[in-house]
Amino acid sequence: MEDQLILGIETSCDETAASVVRNGRQVLSNIISSQIPLHRKFGGVVPEMASRKHTENITGVVDLALKEAGVTLEDLDAIAVTRGPGLVGALLVGLQYAKGLAFALGKPLIGVNHIEGHISANYIQYPELEPPFVSLVVSGGHTFIVEVRNYRDYVVVAKTRDDAVGEAFDKVARALSLPYPGGPQIDQLARKGNEDAIAFSRPKFHEETLDFSFSGIKSAVLNYLNSAAQRGETIVPADVAASFQKAVVFNLIDHAMQVAVNRGYHRIAVAGGVASNSYLRHNLVEEGKKQGIEILFPAAVLCTDNAAMIASAGYYQLQAGDISPLSINAEPNLGLRL
Repeated sequence: MEDQLILGIETSCDETAASVVRNGRQVLSNIISSQIPLHRKFGGVVPEMASRKHTENITGVVDLALKEAGVTLEDLDAIAVTRGPGLVGALLVGLQYAKGLAFALGKPLIGVNHIEGHISANYIQYPELEPPFVSLVVSGGHTFIVEVRNYRDYVVVAKTRDDAVGEAFDKVARALSLPYPGGPQIDQLARKGNEDAIAFSRPKFHEETLDFSFSGIKSAVLNYLNSAAQRGETIVPADVAASFQKAVVFNLIDHAMQVAVNRGYHRIAVAGGVASNSYLRHNLVEEGKKQGIEILFPAAVLCTDNAAMIASAGYYQLQAGDISPLSINAEPNLGLRL
């Protein structure tokens, strides 16, 4: 089969990204324009500002991705773009741009699920990786444990019932007066703290389930901070960060390991922005060694929102003949296909 070049475009939140990927695995360029400095002063992403910035940046980012890859628009075999989930205004910027390119060039348009993109980042990091495997998807907007049975065949085994894990990190970081984004700040601060200083309990459901709930842990941290302040007790932010991080991370590890062991999988591929967390990486690998389960993490640049992962997912979608019509719309609440 001839090589296929896919241009990926990603604008689901606050990164404007474009990438050219060959055959779903080889990254020829991966350009990311981050808006973090813009949103940091507000403590989080402001959707209207994000959309406006995407509009300003997208042409330059796509042009740079093509230039770095050494290809022209005519060399491309398809245009892959995130259609959801994400911020509706931000998604529309990338989607409309991709539609224009696909129409003008006469190339296939591929609307990609952002969550599938995160899982596909592992195909880039590990060119030899093939399904089936378990994927732990952990980011600012998503928390899933997924059986990846084939490239387009997913079964969601567990999910969060409230806050995504990255969202909980950001909210606790804000309570500790740490700058946005909070996840890396918690990770760094926790290294200086005592992870056993405070026992934050994990949620208990009445029924048997591997679903997550991070709202309760987040609320427990906020209640601890408020109570300590009212009593005039000294608060050690590093201890709070370390104790919170331990409760959250081991909740993720316990559930992911149960899925892998109970369903006979020997590989867990982690995906999403929280996959960069050093505490999660270390402890999941250690637990994997005990259980005989291989743990895979993408490089940090492939954990955050990026277009290479969208191009990779788009490649496998193209192989399956799943082409999107030009009438496709953004789906801000798009779930992972069951």
